[in-house]
Amino acid sequence: MPRNKTSLIQKIASKAYETFTNCSSAAIEENKVFVDNQAALVSLLSGVRAADLKIAPPKKASTSSPQPPSAPPVTYMHICETDVFSMGVFLLKPGASIPLHDHPGMHGMLKVLYGKVNIRCYDKLDEAEGDSERQFDPPLLPFQRVDVRRAMLRSSGQFSEQSGPCILCPLKDNLHEIDAVDGPSAFLDILAPPYDPDDGRDCHYYKVLQTAGKKLEQSIEDEAWLLEVPQPEDFWCGGEPYPGPEVSV
Repeated sequence: MPRNKTSLIQKIASKAYETFTNCSSAAIEENKVFVDNQAALVSLLSGVRAADLKIAPPKKASTSSPQPPSAPPVTYMHICETDVFSMGVFLLKPGASIPLHDHPGMHGMLKVLYGKVNIRCYDKLDEAEGDSERQFDPPLLPFQRVDVRRAMLRSSGQFSEQSGPCILCPLKDNLHEIDAVDGPSAFLDILAPPYDPDDGRDCHYYKVLQTAGKKLEQSIEDEAWLLEVPQPEDFWCGGEPYPGPEVSV
């Protein structure tokens, strides 16, 4: 009797565990073992499709049965989680966005499974002389100034199922926002290590500020000022079952 063939998502999980075990952000580009493992993981992720996880774009809803207002704009399919990494699928409804947020000290990999998304990534910058006197429009309240961070728009691009994965690093492209484009979308998401508020890895949300008297031109070379904010009221994430092959790590 032939042996069961290892699923692609199992191969991805096994390689993710190997890649991110004992991985630190220090001198990561000089760690040849990590770089080689990450390249192999990127190669595996580049080949994954929605059908490999037994998911498909939702059928168009009829006008006679619209979505209830309480339906979450984003849902999540949990696949697996270890101390080393977590993996799951985010599904965005048409027009939905995952607001600008961070992954403190974490690596991330996103691979679109269907639809299209725009991803904008920022890097935090060190405080510069004069930042504390900068004026914003609308003006900030005094207590808000401690939550302002100078940043740079590192990258902005559109991703589809034909695209390779978007790579997020602990120190580069770590802050990002994701918008569904022209319909629903879904992407496979790997975070390493997983969120853990008790270990300093909690999610923080931000909004881009306008400087007084000048609009921010959003190009890759631009600096921006980000204000840490509570989770936006119009964003929340529901859950739904993962229908794909079982994964063990």
